[in-house]
Amino acid sequence: MSDIAAWVLPVGAGICLSAACGFRTFVPLLCIALASHYGVMSLDAQYAWLATTTGMIALGSAAVLEVAGYYVPLVDHALDVIATPLAMAAGTLAMFTAIGGHHGVPGWLLALVLGGGMSGAVQLTTVKARLLSTGVTAGFGNPLVATAELMGATALSAVALLWPVVATLIAAVLCLALWRTIRWLRARRVARSVSPA
Repeated sequence: MSDIAAWVLPVGAGICLSAACGFRTFVPLLCIALASHYGVMSLDAQYAWLATTTGMIALGSAAVLEVAGYYVPLVDHALDVIATPLAMAAGTLAMFTAIGGHHGVPGWLLALVLGGGMSGAVQLTTVKARLLSTGVTAGFGNPLVATAELMGATALSAVALLWPVVATLIAAVLCLALWRTIRWLRARRVARSVSPA
C-alpha cells in the first residue's frame, strides 16, 4: 500500500495538474504555490521559491495576464502560438512537484513524458477548439471557450491538490482518452497513406 501511495496517487495528481497546465499555463502553478504556502502540499527545496511571496506574486500576475489575454480577440490566437511549449514546460514542472524529486531519474522521465505530453495534448485540443469556434462564430464564441478552459484548469488543479484519489481516477480516464486519440490519429494516417491518389 505504501508503494501505491508513493507512486500512483502522486502520479495521478501530477497528470491532473499537467492537464490543467494545458488549459492555462500559470493557473495550476499558482495553485501549487498557494497549496504549498498554506501547508496543503510540500515542495522539494529547489521548488520552494514557488511558495514565496515573490513567487506567488509573479505567478499570480502571469495568471491574471494570461486569463485576461484569452478574452481579447486576436490576442487569444497569438497566445496559442506561444502557449504550447510553455504549457508542456509547465506540465513537466507541475508533474515533478507532485511526485517529488526523491524519485530521481524515473520521476523526471514520468514528468517529461506524462506531464509534458498530457499538457501538450490538452493545449493542442484547446487550440483546435478555439479555431473551430472562430470559424463557426466569427470569434464571438471564443470567450465561452476561454471560460471553459479556465474552469477546467481551476477544477483539475483543485482536485489534484485536495483529493488525490479522485485525481488518480480522472488521470486514468485522461490517459485512456489520450491513448485512444493517438490510435485514432495513427489509423487515419495509415488510411490516408494507403488510399489511392
